[in-house]
Amino acid sequence: MTEMTLYIGDRNLSSWSLRAWLVLKQAGAAFREQVMRLDRPDTRDALRRVSPSGLAPCLAHGDVRIWDSLAIAEYANELFPEKALWPADRAARALARAVSAEMHSGFAELRRFWPMNFARRDMRHLCPPPVRRDIDRIAAIWTECREKHADAGPFLFGAFSIADAMYAPVVSRFMTYGPVELPPLAADYARAIFDLPAMREWGEAAKAEVAGSP
Repeated sequence: MTEMTLYIGDRNLSSWSLRAWLVLKQAGAAFREQVMRLDRPDTRDALRRVSPSGLAPCLAHGDVRIWDSLAIAEYANELFPEKALWPADRAARALARAVSAEMHSGFAELRRFWPMNFARRDMRHLCPPPVRRDIDRIAAIWTECREKHADAGPFLFGAFSIADAMYAPVVSRFMTYGPVELPPLAADYARAIFDLPAMREWGEAAKAEVAGSP
């Protein structure tokens, strides 16, 4: 297979990069990662050289360029069908796609007030009502999915899926700005995501990145 390169933003800051990276990691894909440092004078020009949108992440695979996290996840699902990155059951797969799309396009207040800061803990930032509403909706999604699939494994649909990658940065935010009170099933799910070896790998790299920043 032609080598893949995933261009990602700073691990500490780029939630969308984490989503794409986590899917590829969980799929067992062989890929090279290239960090494009964000919030610097040359960031936009550097990104435009590798990403049509000028944003991260962007996956390069031969002549293919994919510059959206959910599209990268779908591409990985087609490359590695044996990994079952969407649930096999049609109804579960439809729900997984719905909650993934909701994450992809929604929760603007959570993003605005609580940007990802992976290496930080217990910042106890303000939690205005719009953020609380986003948290409550996310907790409801997690609880519904876990109630339906608790017997199949620790993730939203039992086994790890693209939906879990979409919500992984939210788990990070809850650690950074928390502790956030969650219903039991949602809290257990958050712990399962944060305990993933790939999440721990990303976290260690984020800490090293922050420590090495000028």
